[in-house]
Amino acid sequence: AGCCRGPHRPPHGSGDRGLTQDSLIAIGRIGRPHGVTGEFYVDRCPLTAAQLQGLSPLEWRGDRRGVRTLALLRVRAAAGRLLVMAEGVTTREAASALTNGTLWAGRELLPDPGPGVSYAYQLTGMRVVDAHGRELGIVADVVFNVGQPLLQLDGPSGKLLPCQPPFMKHVDVAAGVITLDLPPGFEEF
Repeated sequence: AGCCRGPHRPPHGSGDRGLTQDSLIAIGRIGRPHGVTGEFYVDRCPLTAAQLQGLSPLEWRGDRRGVRTLALLRVRAAAGRLLVMAEGVTTREAASALTNGTLWAGRELLPDPGPGVSYAYQLTGMRVVDAHGRELGIVADVVFNVGQPLLQLDGPSGKLLPCQPPFMKHVDVAAGVITLDLPPGFEEF
């Protein structure tokens, strides 16, 4: 069993319509500029600096500011976030214009997340069952909050279920089934 790691769902209003569009996957949100030479933070990105650099060029989508291609010149880790320099972004003002935009990459370009780990987009649409095989619902989304990722089930209730050990017991991507072991009475919340 393993947890999921992003790509994360970007905040609404950042040019996204969810986690995936066509064959593109949202992989991070551009944060504030850093310094005066056009460097900017990338938040909510599950990739290492080298992995993100390897996906270049990326598509940037912003709220009311359109779409553009960003060729990454340099990516480095900085206090749990990534700092990026992109071609054509050479001033603080140019970096500021990208703030709150979403970075998108081709699904086929993403590196293997590793054994026992799935990308969030892979879980969307999967059936969720309990340890006894009883159907709990279909994953509509993976919501990333402060504590842990949560599976949001389809339907009017939009029930949220934990997506981490010890609750997540098995993810069978090929069969499209996630098995959770929830404590008694948990589903009534």
